[in-house]
Amino acid sequence: MNPQEIQQIADSDILAATLASVHEAVISYGPDFTILSFNARAEEMFGVPASSVIGKVFSLEVAKAPEFSALLPIAYPSLAPTVARLSEPGANPQKAKIVLDNPTREFISVTHAVPRGFVKIVREVTREESLLKSKGDFVTIAAHQLRTPATAVNWAFENLEKDLSIPEDAKGDIRTGHAAAQNLLSIITHLLDAAQIEEGHFGYAFEKTDIVAFFDSLLVSALPVARHYGVNIYFDRPEAASVFVMMDPAKFGIAAANLIDNAVKYNVFGGSVTVAMTIESQVLRIAVKDTGHGIAPADIPKLFTKFFRAAQASAAVTEGSGLGLYLAKNVIEGHQGTLSVESVEGRGTTFHITLPIVP
Repeated sequence: MNPQEIQQIADSDILAATLASVHEAVISYGPDFTILSFNARAEEMFGVPASSVIGKVFSLEVAKAPEFSALLPIAYPSLAPTVARLSEPGANPQKAKIVLDNPTREFISVTHAVPRGFVKIVREVTREESLLKSKGDFVTIAAHQLRTPATAVNWAFENLEKDLSIPEDAKGDIRTGHAAAQNLLSIITHLLDAAQIEEGHFGYAFEKTDIVAFFDSLLVSALPVARHYGVNIYFDRPEAASVFVMMDPAKFGIAAANLIDNAVKYNVFGGSVTVAMTIESQVLRIAVKDTGHGIAPADIPKLFTKFFRAAQASAAVTEGSGLGLYLAKNVIEGHQGTLSVESVEGRGTTFHITLPIVP
């Protein structure tokens, strides 16, 4: 046996040992669907011994045999009860989420095109999805239960703040309590909105809206908070007096208010927030620019994920749910728009929004 043959056998043994030890099912097959490898995890996941499939052409007729009921929709995703494409058509690899019925099982399948055929890597996520759903249900129930008493506390502080019989020097604690109650209500609302987005229940009521007038009103509402933080607000209007977009004013208001609120709170005393609008080829571009602390480059990729707060944000303002930007991105994308960010530490941050204009 020559050294090349010895090396080939060694490489084959190493590959076989690696495939046997991974936690995902790994199936390789040729262009004619002849199964070339079927690792131990695939045997366990689909209840099929490797000896019954390796070397066989796994045609549709073969795959429809009862013993291959779990493997059939993995090999032929179009036959799955539910399949969600997670990659663009023609991309390599092709990624999909496949859901089976009776019993419910959920898989993430990634198919790589290789020179001699295809390699399919399958991970079962049934338990993960169940845990995520349980977590989401808990958050929703807890937030609903908390909203009623939090609303009552906020209402009580609001009435106390208006009570003329209470001396002015005693109202400091009342204002502090009122602000805390409002912040608590905001966090609860964010939790409920995030849960609705994940469940697909965060619907929109679109209407033709003048977004210039919309931001006029929004920025006026932001002025009291801006004065409190010593921040100036500017509106750089488009050339057109009115610009119409299809939007849900209440839902889009959540996104825009979050961006403006962050720009104010994470700013420096004496700093500024500028909202600028421009129009390019039936696309409205909105920039929300601040002169604040900025965001570290390492934090930017995680900025729109749930519950994430950048280090500078946590240092500047201790309270916060970490859901504001997650909600903003989902709402803007729900309006067929985009949200992106650029930032320089110590010099400020700009959030860029695009929205289609109604002709």
